[in-house]
Amino acid sequence: MADEISPLFSLPEDCIANIISFTSPKDACRATAVSLGFKSAAESDAVWDRFLPPDYKEVVSGSNSPLTCSTKKEFYFSLCESPLLIDGGKMSFRLSRSTGKKCYMLCAREVEIAWIHTPMHWTWTSLPESRFAEVAELLSVCWLEIRGTLRSQMLSPKTNYSAYLVFKLSENHYGLHCSSKASVKVVKESTTKTEGDINTVYIVPPTNRASEVSMQAATFAAFKKCRRPGSIQ
Repeated sequence: MADEISPLFSLPEDCIANIISFTSPKDACRATAVSLGFKSAAESDAVWDRFLPPDYKEVVSGSNSPLTCSTKKEFYFSLCESPLLIDGGKMSFRLSRSTGKKCYMLCAREVEIAWIHTPMHWTWTSLPESRFAEVAELLSVCWLEIRGTLRSQMLSPKTNYSAYLVFKLSENHYGLHCSSKASVKVVKESTTKTEGDINTVYIVPPTNRASEVSMQAATFAAFKKCRRPGSIQ
């Protein structure tokens, strides 16, 4: 009945696909329930190619395990659900499911960790649940400082980003209930000036010492005066 009264349903499929491509991945999925014509248009490569980052081919070309998908929609959701290791396994790449924005994770080898080359303080190991081949395990320090950098050109433009430290706590961890300073800064090229607020965060919240979960995340740039957090992934 709606096909007969709405002029929208009389538009060519490629025109409908072009209209849907200006919406969002979530809206495109909803459009498949409108009619068979909308379903065909909403699932077309023309729509999902628009939702993929413009440089996605260049990004995924750095992976040793390229994705093999029959449609752009399948390719999009594969990047959302299965992070892709790139840059020789030093970094992982995925897309935000709802927006298609680019998300990256650096492995522990790619961040600056104070005392990382001192065996009495740190050791390198592996975890079956980690996407990276190696993780850094903290043995004992009196000063913990971690810094990670990522070129802003790699990120999606006009997008608000958050940075997280992903780690696993060992059963006998200690000294992590103290507060730490964390910040995310934009470092301007050819200058030492930075932008960003310094925040107080906790690796282990003081009110939750007895019931920590094994995997946690904290906004980060530098963590100091903490001991034995476990392994940095």
